[in-house]
Parts: sequence; C-alpha cells; structure tokens
Amino acid sequence: MSVLDYEKRFSQLNPNTAHGRTSPDKIALLLAVMELIETEAISDNCIRFDQALAEAFSRQFSKLASDADRDNPHLPFFHLQSAGFWKIKTLPGKSESWANLSTASSANLIREHVECAHLDDELFELLKNFAVRELLKAALYQNLTITDEYRRSALEVNGWDWLECEACVADYFEMLNKELLNQPYNKTAHRKLLSEKLNNRSHGSIEFKHQNISAILVEMGLPYIPGYKPRFNYQSQLREVVLAHIAANQNSVDSLASGIGYTDHPVYVSNWNDVLDNELPERIPAIARPPRKYLARIRNYPQLEAANRQLGASGEEFVIQFEERALIQIGRNDLAKEIEWSSKDRGDGLGFDVRSFRIDAKTSRVEEHFIEVKTTNNGKYQPFFVTPNELDFSKDAAENYSLYRVYALNKNPRLFRLPGAIDQHVNLQAELYKASFTRDS
Repeated sequence: MSVLDYEKRFSQLNPNTAHGRTSPDKIALLLAVMELIETEAISDNCIRFDQALAEAFSRQFSKLASDADRDNPHLPFFHLQSAGFWKIKTLPGKSESWANLSTASSANLIREHVECAHLDDELFELLKNFAVRELLKAALYQNLTITDEYRRSALEVNGWDWLECEACVADYFEMLNKELLNQPYNKTAHRKLLSEKLNNRSHGSIEFKHQNISAILVEMGLPYIPGYKPRFNYQSQLREVVLAHIAANQNSVDSLASGIGYTDHPVYVSNWNDVLDNELPERIPAIARPPRKYLARIRNYPQLEAANRQLGASGEEFVIQFEERALIQIGRNDLAKEIEWSSKDRGDGLGFDVRSFRIDAKTSRVEEHFIEVKTTNNGKYQPFFVTPNELDFSKDAAENYSLYRVYALNKNPRLFRLPGAIDQHVNLQAELYKASFTRDS
C-alpha cells in the first residue's frame, strides 16, 4: 500500500461525532503514536496502553480539544480498530470477551484485556520516516484539503520525493521478479514508462536510483538485478522505502528469496574464454547505522544458497570443467585428468572443494591448487558464507589457495578468483554462534 493510500485513510478517518460535535480523540491518539515513534519511545510495532502513551495523548489532545471534550485515551484506543490499520493483540484468554465489547468503558478494561495494539507493518515502517510522518500529520489536521503541491514539497528529500522513490522501488521489484524467474523484460522500456510517473527525471538518473536499490538489497543479503551494478552512496529515505515495500509485500518477497537459487538443468557455457571475470567487486566502506528493529522480515538469501547442496555441487562441477579446460589449453592433459572433486570424493570439512594444479611461471614446477567454490545464481556482489574452517585453511595454505566465486550460474555463468587468505579480500561478519554448555575459564 502506498503512502498515498494511508494519507487518504488518515484524512478520511471517521471521528467520534456523538452529541452533535466532532471529537479529536482518534486524531490525537495517532499523533501521540507518531510522537513516540519519532522520539523512539516506541521502537517496535507493539503500542502499549501505558503512561507514556497517555501522556503523549494528553499533549496532543490539549491542542485539539474543546471545553466539552474529555481526555479519555482508552476510547480511541478501542475504536481505532474500525480504521483497518489498527489491530489489537489481546492477553491470553481474553480474545472472546474483547470481541464481545462494543466500546471501552474505562482504562482498566483496556489493561485487563490488551497486551498491545499494532499497526500494519508497512504503516509502522512508513512512520519511521520524518517526511512521511509530516504528510500523515497534515492528513489528520487538514482532512481532504491537502494539495498535490503541498504533498510533493512535504515528501521531497534532496530532490527525490517519497512518491518517486516508491515508483522506482515498485518498478525494480517487478523487474527483479522477472529476472529471478528467467522471464524476459526490457530495462529501457521500464525506464521509459517509469519516467512518466516521475518529475522529469532523466534515464540516467533513474538508472542510478535502480543501482542504489541494488546496493540496499545486497546489504540486506537479498537477490538483486545484476544488470544494475550496486551503487552504495544512497539516501536513507530510499532504504526506508525499500523496507516499507518489503513489509507491504512480504509474501512475494519471501517467495523471491526462498524459491530461487536452485539449478534444475545442466550448466550451459557458450564460450569458456569469457568465463573468467578479472574485475573483482569494489570494496565499499561499511556504512554505520544506529541499531533499529525492522518489521520487514529479511530472508537470509546467502544462507539459503549455502544450504543448497544442488546449487553448490553444480558450481563445483562448473569450476572443475573450467580448470580442466585451462590445463588442457596449456598442454597438460595429464594434470587435467588428476583434478580431484575433493568435497565429493573425500567429504566436507577439508577447507576446500577442488584440488587442481597450476604451473609456476618461473620454474615450470607443478603446484597443487586448493579451491573453495562459492556459487550463486545472482550477481557478483551477492554476499556468501564462509566457515571458520575454510577461513583457517585459506590462511594456512595461502600461497596455494583460491576462492572461486561463481555467479549467474543458471544464466551466463562466470567466476572471479580471490587468491590467498579470504579475509584479505572481503569483510567478515559473525552471523552464527556455537551454543555449548562449557564454561569460560
């Protein structure tokens, strides 16, 4: 759902009109929630009926109320359920009695029945953004009087407004879905249609924004469109738009991450001379961000690939064919026949997958070459997992070791090589911990 949909729902929020007058209760409660989100007093999507909420409600209510209005936050806390985006999580054993209520007669009744209220996940993500909060506040204050000019100015951040970013992200995910399903699409045609929805953006500007989206997805460990090389100097608002899109389309994003990465046909190579990619991924400075809970569930795509034995085996077989052809080309058919698929023949845990050979250029001496293979169907910037054993072996056997990163395996398979210790080339981050019942000395 777009921010415009929530703007409309906020502006059309049905207030309490009992006794022939309009009460600001619901508006004050939503403004109170926005205030607490902005100050990070509410950090996850669980809005408790507590003192902090009551005090924030009183602050907002006092700005809007007439002498006849009463400061009763329990009433809008109950009746906002009719808005559709405000859901109640009841305490254990209280759901049936809560469902039979027509109103909340007291604050104690809320406390006796309710653990917390929660918003639509997408709406909660949207309210993390300052510009979106200001627009939705205006929707509450101004009802239907918001002009398109005001909306655009309220949502503009450094030239691109939220609505333009929304359109770019939606278009990107449409292409990504086709990319992952191996369905044809035309990037130029997509840019042309998208430019009609934007504020006279050039095709180059749209291309750059799509590359920014690739960077965000790579950082999240999600698949991206390899044709849009990640550019990491993006604005924080764009990341928030991506998170809101994922929160709103969780099922489809889950299926993207979990339903791909499998190779159900033999790897086809049209020209083995084009397989080796000598251009390594750029080293990008890590971007420090404050801790933050995300409602959008991010499937661990690299972990899914690491657990996919079929994908890993196909990548290793591809590397063996690549090595065989390289040795045959220099007239060493004998060595090509001795290449060992170590992980298959000797089992996992060696620290490498393939034992091949290379010839020392100066001495012509034959040396063993230990190769660890990491495979993805996605692009070359897709993160991957390394075990402690693989890292240790890469350090111990650095002079005779390489990691081969195979990418785009099911389309146009290519690879690049990282020789020596793995940590010389990549930034390693702890993802898993071993849990045991030992005690530190």
